[in-house]
Amino acid sequence: MAATELGQALRRWRERVPPDAAGLPSGGRRRAAGLRREELALLAGISVDYVTRLEQGLAANPSVQVVEALARALRLSGDERTYLFGLAGLVPPGPEVVPAFITSSVQRLLDRLVDTPVAVSDAAMTLLLANPVYAALMGDPSALRGFERNGVWRNFTGMPPRVRHTPEERRAFEAGLVSELRAAAARYPGDRQLSSMIAQLRTRSGRFAELWDAGVVGRLATSHKTIEHPQVGTLTLDCDLLRVEENDLHILVYSAEPGTEAAEKLRLVSVLGTQSLTESG
Repeated sequence: MAATELGQALRRWRERVPPDAAGLPSGGRRRAAGLRREELALLAGISVDYVTRLEQGLAANPSVQVVEALARALRLSGDERTYLFGLAGLVPPGPEVVPAFITSSVQRLLDRLVDTPVAVSDAAMTLLLANPVYAALMGDPSALRGFERNGVWRNFTGMPPRVRHTPEERRAFEAGLVSELRAAAARYPGDRQLSSMIAQLRTRSGRFAELWDAGVVGRLATSHKTIEHPQVGTLTLDCDLLRVEENDLHILVYSAEPGTEAAEKLRLVSVLGTQSLTESG
């Protein structure tokens, strides 16, 4: 029964979210005003087949990570999120776990930045949400799974980024990442997933282990990022890291000074990203 109720709730919530509110193109012929299944899958970072099976009651026991991702993609309120966890037979993560809930006030802020590359991460630098312009700029993150969605993991395990650093910038960036992760681990010592990721990183990356054992502390500093884009070439953008202290979220925003070559390239990136979404939808 719970699986049927879960599927009905997911479909009901999906059909009430306008695609343009989620930063997706709203054009084309649609049977309903809300999100298509493939659009929900894209926003939640899961497969279309899994969304279909959940809605049809053919899949049960989704993980905490999947339920949290669906709650974000469907823009659920706090009470709705709790209800969704209950339908999935789960208890919402407690205060000992790194929070991954994006509040409606933060979501409204993101909605006003539809033409700006924006990504939201949790305190441990795990990507929670990226708007279409960010995906067009930095690469589509929807296929990333598990620890791959964590920025520290990607940077220390050899997953190639589009950002280009000088050796000095790279050293400072790595130290900042480890510092942020250490601070998150201190605030959430009961988070088993975070502890497991840190243990695996120490095994897989000598550089991470060196920085972790050295006890580096501080905060990740951002100012400018040089990005090598496969279609528009190199562009250097302002990069601001905004912190939502109450919810322990990081909002990463890229921008360019109006009238510059970088601004024009960023506009082209936005157009290319929109075209890609339209073609795939």
